[in-house]
Amino acid sequence: MLDGLVWFFTNVGMAFVNVFNALSNPSAWLDWSDKQAMVRFIFYGASQELFFVIFDIFIIVTIIGLFRRGILWGIVRVLEGFANSVGRFFAYAGLFMVLQQIIIVFLQRIFRVSEISMGPFGYIFTKDLSWFAEELKLYNAMIVALCASYTFVQGGHVRVDLVYARVRYRTKKMIDMFGSLFFIIPVMTMIWMFGWFFMWRHLVTPKISATDKFELLMRKSKLLKWNVETIGFSPNGFDGYFLFKILLVAFAGMMFLQGIAFFYRSLLEYIEGPESEGKFLDKDKLEDELAETVAAIH
Repeated sequence: MLDGLVWFFTNVGMAFVNVFNALSNPSAWLDWSDKQAMVRFIFYGASQELFFVIFDIFIIVTIIGLFRRGILWGIVRVLEGFANSVGRFFAYAGLFMVLQQIIIVFLQRIFRVSEISMGPFGYIFTKDLSWFAEELKLYNAMIVALCASYTFVQGGHVRVDLVYARVRYRTKKMIDMFGSLFFIIPVMTMIWMFGWFFMWRHLVTPKISATDKFELLMRKSKLLKWNVETIGFSPNGFDGYFLFKILLVAFAGMMFLQGIAFFYRSLLEYIEGPESEGKFLDKDKLEDELAETVAAIH
């Protein structure tokens, strides 16, 4: 128990040192012409050092925000606005998915075309129809990964409610804060930590594992080179499956931020009372709601 506490508070204190070192010497991890700098970026991108840096920032911002609630509301608005903007943009992937499927059916069944060639900016891009057919899965992955936090902001996720609806307002906010801290943020942290190395295993060689020690990775850095995965499930099929690994990391990062935003919103609504519920919340309105609003105005 004592060793665990010493480890925890040591890492909390060292996080300030790590932030100072990273900011004072950015080339040590951002100058990817240096293979060792690239290895540092990969290793620390999902390390306990990064976790404690974020933890320290979270604690400091929360303490300051308790005295200056406008700061926390600003963070909530920025994070929710980011989730809404990304989600609304990538929601159009569903439209492109439908249109592309229609085009594939017409070209394949009616015109008997076997491949599609495009030449944007003078670069000729030619792929088999099966490539474009398998690419449809990428659009679906974009919707799932990049619209999840947007759906959360909009309240669109399915809830299994056994207790929540029957408790009082402040109890609901306590449940929301508990869920953010002990469910959303920890789960997204785990997905990020393993998804991060899973992504890099398909981008560089030699393969990098989450269990590799820093010293081992620094020795591997001499052999490090880009090796982006371009293997498909069929000879002429979609070969950009590394994009799915990137989307997994993007999903974890965006939902992690949304977990923080949801905690701060719940905390502020708990402190300020029922009149602050839904404050600054940018929710989409359905056509029926818009029609009712217009009718009420007239």
